[in-house]
Amino acid sequence: MPIVKKITYPLGSVEEKDIREELQQMVLDGSYNTMPSYIPISDKYPDGLMPFVDRHMRYLNTNPKLDASMYLANLRLMTRIKRSNSA
Repeated sequence: MPIVKKITYPLGSVEEKDIREELQQMVLDGSYNTMPSYIPISDKYPDGLMPFVDRHMRYLNTNPKLDASMYLANLRLMTRIKRSNSA
């Protein structure tokens, strides 16, 4: 019998929509590096590129003990594009 992991933010839930919306805002904001990630084998992504939002929703769902608000705050810090002040 396969082990079924509990999905913390199931599709269609209010939590999933809120987190997905915050991630999408990061994608639309040019201040963050939100490039798609390479995924070697996937039927869902035939071009081999997983979108930023899908990647992080997947991570949150596979790590149910994570606090989503803390994860998003750290993600913003890690992906913020640093601009130099040189003229």
